[in-house]
Amino acid sequence: MKRSHIIAIVIIAAAVALLVGTLSDSSSYADLDQAFEKPGHEFHVVGTLDRSKPVVYEPAVDPSLTEFTMTDLKGRTCQVRLAMAKPADLDRSERLVLIGEVDDDGTFHAKDMLLKCPSKYNAENKVNA
Repeated sequence: MKRSHIIAIVIIAAAVALLVGTLSDSSSYADLDQAFEKPGHEFHVVGTLDRSKPVVYEPAVDPSLTEFTMTDLKGRTCQVRLAMAKPADLDRSERLVLIGEVDDDGTFHAKDMLLKCPSKYNAENKVNA
């Protein structure tokens, strides 16, 4: 076997190993039940803000921590610790997508969050209609 063939096989094997490693570490969409079954694994959890519970953000104490309660699409609620400042539209959001993991004490630790907010154009369209 030629030396160039051996080098090509090694490069292909390394690329396959890298691809498999990347896929196994990627997170997936789940509900809170699935996230609680696998603490320490990263998930994207879709839900809504529980407006009956307070949103705690104290920038004087910790400017990169927001705490609130979320309800997933199946109705399960949990306490969330978001590792970032309170997003401006959190209180008006329709849906949340939290990216993070559950710890052993049952708290969802989110490192990032995506918001689906009501469009400002929806109100304008109703007025013009």
